[in-house]
Amino acid sequence: MGIVTQTPTRPVDAGSTGSAPPATSPGRNLEGHRWVSRPAEAFTPEALKDRLIGSIRSWRDYPPSLRLWFWLIPAITAALGGVLRFVRLDSPRSLVFDETYYVKDGYSFLVSGYERAWPDKANDAFIAGNPEVLLPGPEYVVHPPVGKWMIAAGMWLFGPDNPFGWRFGAALTGTLSIFLLALIAQKLFRSLTLGAVAGVLLAVDGHHLVMSRTSLLDIFLMFWILAAFGALLMDRDDGRRRLAERLGRQAAASPDGRPGLLQLASGPWLGIRWWRLAAGVCLGLAVGTKWSALFFLAGFGLLTVFWDLSARRIAGIHGWISGGILKDGIPAFLSIVPVAALVYAASWTGWFRSTDAYFRNWAETVPSAEWGWLPNAVRSLAHYHLEAYKFHQGLSSDHPYEASAWSWLVLGRPTSFFYESPKQGSPGCDTASCTTAILSVGNPVIWWGAAVCLGVLLFWWAGRRDWRAGAVLAAVAAGYLPWFLYPERTMFFFYAVSFEPFLVLALAYGLGLVLGQRADPPWRRRSGLFLVTLFVVTAVVVSAFFYPVWTAETITYQDWRFRMWMPSWI
Repeated sequence: MGIVTQTPTRPVDAGSTGSAPPATSPGRNLEGHRWVSRPAEAFTPEALKDRLIGSIRSWRDYPPSLRLWFWLIPAITAALGGVLRFVRLDSPRSLVFDETYYVKDGYSFLVSGYERAWPDKANDAFIAGNPEVLLPGPEYVVHPPVGKWMIAAGMWLFGPDNPFGWRFGAALTGTLSIFLLALIAQKLFRSLTLGAVAGVLLAVDGHHLVMSRTSLLDIFLMFWILAAFGALLMDRDDGRRRLAERLGRQAAASPDGRPGLLQLASGPWLGIRWWRLAAGVCLGLAVGTKWSALFFLAGFGLLTVFWDLSARRIAGIHGWISGGILKDGIPAFLSIVPVAALVYAASWTGWFRSTDAYFRNWAETVPSAEWGWLPNAVRSLAHYHLEAYKFHQGLSSDHPYEASAWSWLVLGRPTSFFYESPKQGSPGCDTASCTTAILSVGNPVIWWGAAVCLGVLLFWWAGRRDWRAGAVLAAVAAGYLPWFLYPERTMFFFYAVSFEPFLVLALAYGLGLVLGQRADPPWRRRSGLFLVTLFVVTAVVVSAFFYPVWTAETITYQDWRFRMWMPSWI
């Protein structure tokens, strides 16, 4: 499979299961490289690309018989996920859990470009298809606008008077994230098989499914974070390709076929990194959805710089630390942080253009000698952010479904989004006791398996120096560990959807180890493929079992209790 070593060196053969071939690592098995026995070739562009990237650099490097599958596999898994997410999307025909805030905010954005207030019992009018009860005054909210704009887009397309319109944006975003994850898995692991595994597992997982069928902000946060990771993954290869080409040109211009000492002191500049700019845009949209994306901004920024430092070291640059910080670290900061900040500021355009949004005129009523040089609108927005930050810091009210971060990976306390007990004779209820529920519990096979695989990744990263394991761990850490800094804050399990795709990648990594390498004996490959197939089939069967309590199907009370595997799920 190739994920336990540094860089694959050969494309996948036609007719294989799609797992990557055995790989060679810089500093290991070097006798297989021509440039070891022929040092003059060490700094040719192809030799550098081979060391830095490997032979599979894009979908075009797959055999012709497999190139179509590079796109078909993500499309098929996304289609599976789309069916699960869009079928009966309008059920239940009510505002579920925090939809009461974000859906109505989305409608406010359609009408005014900012959040407006609603009268008491506005939910009844909204559900009945009468959203015009919106009040003229502003509403105080504590989350940025991007996710609410994405909800508003669905209502613009299909109308604000039906649940399908409310939830279309979330369902489409969840479906696209499956397609994106499958592509990322194929890119990360150089394996079509593991791309399919990752896509299927995310498509059938209940937690991701519930969040994709409910208009809360977290599914949009997850999507932009995943897109940023994918952009940085593309940038990693693009940066290494540029390094190989520019260092190779310097070597070709030298009489001895090696770059000069000054050229090897820090290495070349790599120019504008367009994929890194794209990551900055995605991270700006993520922060514009929820502020918790700031931790991903910091984590991904460090990750991409570490990748560049490693590239310069492998390429043979002497001052790879200083050169990498100067020529990669500073440009990375300028490519990501200011771009993300500009995108974030742009997401508040509706607030800036308004005349009566919440805190819009605060600076005009509170003059400041120290900060008076700032435009009133900027100072008002800064005050808004300060007040929202205080709210988040002080959020410690009790809630029946609050769940500490330590319980998330084991599904300790999932959130109940919806619960009703239909009477006998109502649609779908033929017994004396029925239940209609939406519980944001993940598929136990997937989540518990991913929790175990995180330990495996930690070992492979520390012991085998596998950058892929480190990348997945960094993403999980950025989304998970910061919540332990706020032990008193009220938290919910559904926050974990922001890093759930990376848990699936961790699980795919572990299944890749089970799958084995192409150099393994046939019996080892067959047994590995059998075990991986068995795991995926088991996960799909378990998802089918839990599907009724993820999608508000009416079932008997006994059937509902049969699916409550832990007392804490009730």
